[in-house]
Amino acid sequence: MRILLVEDNQTLASGLAAILRGSGYVVDLVADGTSAEATVAAESYDLVILDLNLPEMDGLDVLKAMRARQNRAAVMILTARGTPEERVKGLDLGADDYMTKPFDVPEFEARIRVLLRRQAGLRSSVVTYGGVTFDLTSRTFSSQGVPLDIPAREVALLELLFMRAGKVVSKEAIIRSLTGFDDDLSSNAIEQYVSRLRKRLAVYGLTVKTARGIGYYLEKMASPE
Repeated sequence: MRILLVEDNQTLASGLAAILRGSGYVVDLVADGTSAEATVAAESYDLVILDLNLPEMDGLDVLKAMRARQNRAAVMILTARGTPEERVKGLDLGADDYMTKPFDVPEFEARIRVLLRRQAGLRSSVVTYGGVTFDLTSRTFSSQGVPLDIPAREVALLELLFMRAGKVVSKEAIIRSLTGFDDDLSSNAIEQYVSRLRKRLAVYGLTVKTARGIGYYLEKMASPE
């Protein structure tokens, strides 16, 4: 899952980015409204965490521009501006959540999980597909209560495919979701991760199918006759 954090307080931005990356999210940082508006126009994100008091362009104007372009990324406003009027305005402009500073970090993390769950169209934080269960709270996979031992990059790929089980995810979407500004991931690397996942998942009745020329999708393996 890829998150854009828009925050001009460098200390706070670095701290939040460390927390989010520690939970396995890919995080990009920008510090002003103009850069935020340009970034969300050019890149794809699952969630945008948006301050309002930004240099160059107010956060509400960034939000307004996003929704005018039909950008459907979830948006959490995280700001010191907490009057009822500001909250109502932010939510009416298309924000999915509104938190005021100072804030409780565990609540902040919980709200992010809720927003990402909604983005994926899920009602529960625990999802089972085939013989595998995914817990969105801990972001871990298991089978019959036993955790799956999967490297972090493959976990991120499996999460992406799992949340869209049965639907094709393009290679481009996979690369965007798994990498930030400072990362580089080739199509060949994706193919290697997919190949390893196939081997790991076969015992649980799942496989990663290739949609030739497009991307990949997660599917349950056919039961033997």
